[in-house]
Amino acid sequence: MELVALARNPIPNGAVTGTFAGYDGAPLRFARWAATRGPRRGTVCILPGRSEFIEKYFETIGDLRRRGFAVAIFDLRGQGGSHRPVGDPRKGHIEDFSEYDRDLTCLMRDVVLPDCPPPYTALGHSLGGHIILRNITTQGSWFDRVVLTAPMIRLHPDILGFPESLVRTYLSLCQTTGLRRMYVLGGRADANDQIVFEGNHLTSDRERFLRNKMLDREAPELQLGSPTVGWLHAAMRSMQMVDRVDFAERVSVPALIFSAGRDTIVLPRAIEDFTARLKSGTLILLSESKHEVLQENDAIRALFWAAFDAYLGVDLAAVA
Repeated sequence: MELVALARNPIPNGAVTGTFAGYDGAPLRFARWAATRGPRRGTVCILPGRSEFIEKYFETIGDLRRRGFAVAIFDLRGQGGSHRPVGDPRKGHIEDFSEYDRDLTCLMRDVVLPDCPPPYTALGHSLGGHIILRNITTQGSWFDRVVLTAPMIRLHPDILGFPESLVRTYLSLCQTTGLRRMYVLGGRADANDQIVFEGNHLTSDRERFLRNKMLDREAPELQLGSPTVGWLHAAMRSMQMVDRVDFAERVSVPALIFSAGRDTIVLPRAIEDFTARLKSGTLILLSESKHEVLQENDAIRALFWAAFDAYLGVDLAAVA
C-alpha cells in the first residue's frame, strides 16, 4: 500500500516504501528515509502505538531527518497498511506479544540493517514503547539507546473502566470459551471514528487532532476499531511481565522515557516507578501532555525535542 498524502500532511521527500515478510510471511508495510542534513547520526527506528500508522508520523520523521537521522518505520501487524489477521479488518487482533518481537527482528534483518546506517536508536510510543522494552532485555538487541513516549507499562483505570482484577477474570473467561477474536465488552469497529476533539484522551492540540481525523477520512482502510479480547489478554499478560522488578533489572540499554501528566490511557505512575528501577533510565514528566506526546501542542513538543537533543547530543544551532 502506498503512503497517503494530504495537503496538511505531505509525504517527506525521498521515501522508500514497500513491504517485508513478518515472522509468518505476512506482508507488513514499511517506509524509510535518509537524513536531510549532517552530521549523520545513524538511524531512528520508530515503533508506533496501537491503531497508529506511518502517515501519522510524517511531522516527526521530518524533525528527525533535520537532526541528521535516517528513519525507518513500519505498521505493526493488524493495523495500518500491514496484514490484518482476522476477517474484520477493524480488529487489531494478536495471539501473543511475541509476534511483535519476531516481526521487529524481520524488520531489522530485511530493511534496517541492509540499508540504514548505524548506530540504531529506537523511538517507541505506547504499544511501540512496550515492544521496544521487550526487545532490549533480549540478547543481541540492535539498539544503543531508546526513547519512549508514554510506554505501555500499565493501562489507566479510566480506560479500563473496571477494576483490573475484574478485567483479567473477564478476559480469561472469554479466552477459555473461544471468544478471543470478538471485540472487548463495549467495543466496536468504528470506536475511533466517534472520537471528537472536546474531551479526547490523545492530544490538547486541535490542529494536529484535526489533521489526524482528516487522515482517517482520506484513508479509512488504515483505521482500527476497539481491541479484541485476545489482543487485550495478550497485552495484560505482557504488561504484567514488564512491570516486574526483575524485568527492569535486565534492561541494560540507556533509556529516555517521557511520561504524560494528563495521560488517561496508560498510567503515568507506573511509568515513573518502572523508570526508577532501571540501571540507566531518565524520566521526563511532561505535566501538561496528554497521551500522544508527539501529537501535542508546540510548547510540549519543544520540551520533548529539547530533552531528545540533549540525550542524543544534537547541536541545536545546527538544526535551527
